[in-house]
Amino acid sequence: MNLSDIKGIGPKTEKLFNKAGVYSVDDLLKYYPRNYDIFEEPVLINDLENDRVFSLRLKVARALEIKKIRNLIIINAILSDSEGNTIKATWFNAPYLKSTLETGSSHIFRGFVKVKNGAYLLEQPKIYTESAYKSKMGEMQPIYPLVKGLTNTVVQKSVKAAIDMIIDYDDYLPDEIRNEYELCDIWNAIKSIHYPTTKESVIRSRNRLVFDEFFSFVYMLRMFKEDKEIVENKHIMDVDCRIDDFINSLPYELTNAQKNAWEEIKADFSGNKPMNRLVQGDVGSGKTIIAILALLNVAFHGFQGALMVPTEVLARQHFEEITNIIDRNKYPFKAVLLTGSMTAKEKRETLNHIKNDDNVKIIVGTHAIFQDSVDYNNLALAITDEQHRFGVKQRNAIAQKGDSPHVIVMSATPIPRTLAIILYGDLDISVIDELPANRLPIKNCVVGNEYRPNAYRFMKKQIDEGRQIYIICPSVEYSEATEGENVIDYADKLMKIFPPSVRISYLHGKMKNSDKNEIMEKFASNEIQILVSTTVVEVGVNVPNATVMMIENSERFGLAALHQLRGRVGRGKYQSYCIFVNGSKKKDASKRLDILAKTNDGFEISSEDLKLRGPGDFFGIRQSGDMEFKIGDIYTDSKVLKQADDAVKKITENYFNLSEERLNALNRSVRFMNNYGVDNTRINI
Repeated sequence: MNLSDIKGIGPKTEKLFNKAGVYSVDDLLKYYPRNYDIFEEPVLINDLENDRVFSLRLKVARALEIKKIRNLIIINAILSDSEGNTIKATWFNAPYLKSTLETGSSHIFRGFVKVKNGAYLLEQPKIYTESAYKSKMGEMQPIYPLVKGLTNTVVQKSVKAAIDMIIDYDDYLPDEIRNEYELCDIWNAIKSIHYPTTKESVIRSRNRLVFDEFFSFVYMLRMFKEDKEIVENKHIMDVDCRIDDFINSLPYELTNAQKNAWEEIKADFSGNKPMNRLVQGDVGSGKTIIAILALLNVAFHGFQGALMVPTEVLARQHFEEITNIIDRNKYPFKAVLLTGSMTAKEKRETLNHIKNDDNVKIIVGTHAIFQDSVDYNNLALAITDEQHRFGVKQRNAIAQKGDSPHVIVMSATPIPRTLAIILYGDLDISVIDELPANRLPIKNCVVGNEYRPNAYRFMKKQIDEGRQIYIICPSVEYSEATEGENVIDYADKLMKIFPPSVRISYLHGKMKNSDKNEIMEKFASNEIQILVSTTVVEVGVNVPNATVMMIENSERFGLAALHQLRGRVGRGKYQSYCIFVNGSKKKDASKRLDILAKTNDGFEISSEDLKLRGPGDFFGIRQSGDMEFKIGDIYTDSKVLKQADDAVKKITENYFNLSEERLNALNRSVRFMNNYGVDNTRINI
C-alpha cells in the first residue's frame, strides 16, 4: 500500500516521509522508534544525572525572575525538593507561568537536565499536578527519528492509522523457528514496538524484529556465497618474482600477520574460484601495503586492478603513493585516478584510458570507479578500502564490473572473530592483528570537562613543535535537545583562545564535498593546525604530522567508533596522544572509556565492549556506531545474531524439513525485506 492510502497523509506529509526514507506502508511500520519517553517515579535533586529527562516533585522556593531581551521573555525559577536542595529552572516565552508558579506552590516538573556553570539546570520543564502526573505514570511514548518539518506527533498518528488499516499480516518465519528461539509473532512485535505497554513488551518485540533483520541479512549472505562458489577462477595467477623484490626493497619488514594475509591472498589468486576475501586489520596495522602488493601482482600479469576508498583526499594519497612506487621501480604500466570532483573533460579522458589504454593497470578512486559509466579493459581485482563504509549489495555490484574478478575488502572495524564470521558470511577472513614495529603506541587519558585548559596548553606546545591537532565534537550546531559540544561554536571558541598564528577550521558531513576536500587537503599539508570535526574524519585522510586527538563528549560514542577516531593519530614518527573528554557523571560511561585508556588493541576493545553491554542499552543512545542496522546492534544483540545465523543454517541445511511451498514463501519474504525493509547500503560492514 502507498502512504497516501493512510488517513491523514496528504502530498505534503508524504514528501516529508519520503525525505526520511519512508515510501510505503511497510516502510512506515518499520520506521522504528529510536527511544521512548517514559513517565517514571519523580526523583530527588541528588539523584539527577546530566543529559537526561527527569521528573521531580518540587516547590517554588522564591519569586520568579522575569527578563525580557528583545522579543524573548526568559523566566527563571528556583525550586527546592523535600530535602531542601535547590535547582534552577528556565522557560522561554511563557508569561502565563506567573499565575501558575506562585511562591510556595508544589508541582511535578519534568524536563531535560543539563549541567551549566557546575550546577544542574532544568530547561523548559513541563509542569503537572499530582493527579495529572499519576495518570501518565508508566506510559511509554515512542520517540521517532525526524527530518525537518516532520513532527513526532505526525509520525505517531500515521503509524497508528497504518496499524488500524491492516487486518492480516503473515508471519514468514516457520513455527519451528519461532518456537526454537522463543520469538513472538511478527504482527504483535510491530504493534508493540510502536505502542508498548511495558518495558518487557518492548524487549520481547524488539528481540523478534532484531532477529528478523539479522536473519534476512545472514540468509542473503549465504545465497551470495553459494552463487559465488559455483563460479570458476578466470584470472588464475602465480606471484610474479618482482613482488618479492619489491617486498625486500621496503624500508621495513612486514609483520608476521601481514605475511600470513599475503600468503592467503597468493593462494586465492591461484585457486579454483575467484578470491572473495576480507582483510580485517586494526587501525595502523598496515593493510594498505597488502592491497598494493595485490594490485602490483595483477598488473604484472597484464590485468587491471581497482582500489576504491571512501574520500577523495585518501584516494589522491593512495594514487600518489602507488605512482611513486611505479616510477621509482620503472614498472611497465601506470595508474590513474578517478574521482567525482573531476571536470567532465578529465573524466572522459580518464574513462577512455581505463577502457582503451593497455598501459593503465591500476585504477584508484572513490565510488566513482564502479559507476555504470566506467568500462574496464580486463578487470581482475577489485579492492574496497575501509569496507565498513560499503554494504553487501555494493560489493556484489563491484564484482559485476569484470569477468568475475577477485575481490578484497578491507576493514579497520575491530569486530570479535565469532561475529565477523557471521557478518562477513560471504567472505574468507584474514586478520592482521599486529602493529608495525616502528609505530609508537598512542598515549591515552580520560578526563573531565575541567581538564580543557590543560589540554589547550598541551596542544599549543605541540603546535609550537610543528604538530597538528584533531578535535572531535558529536554535533554540527547547537541543539537544545543535544547539549554536547558542536563543531561550529567550538571552532569559534578556539579562535579566541589560541593566537591568530594558529589556523583553525571545522569540518562536518553537511558541507559540500568540494569544501570538505579543500579543508582536508589544507589539513594534510599543514595549512590548518587545528581541525574541529564530527566523525566525518574517521576514514578521511592520512596525516602523519597530526599527534593529538581530543574527543569531546566521548561518552556519546561507541567504543569501536572512538577507536577508529583515535586511529587518525599515531601514523607518523612522533609520539601521539588521545584525550577522551567525559562529559557524563555516570559510572558506566567512565568504565567504558577506561577500556580505551588502557589499551590500543581494537580487538580487545571490541571484546570488552561486548561484555559490558546488555539488552537494556537500547533504551539509551545507540553506541556501536559502525553497524547501522535499522534496529539491531551487533554488540548489544550478539546473542540474537548468533541465533539468526544458527536458524539460517538449520533451514538451508534442511534441519527443518520445510515443504517447497513454505520454503518459497520464506525466500520471497527474505528477498522483500532485503529489497525494501533491510537497507544493506546502510549496514556499514
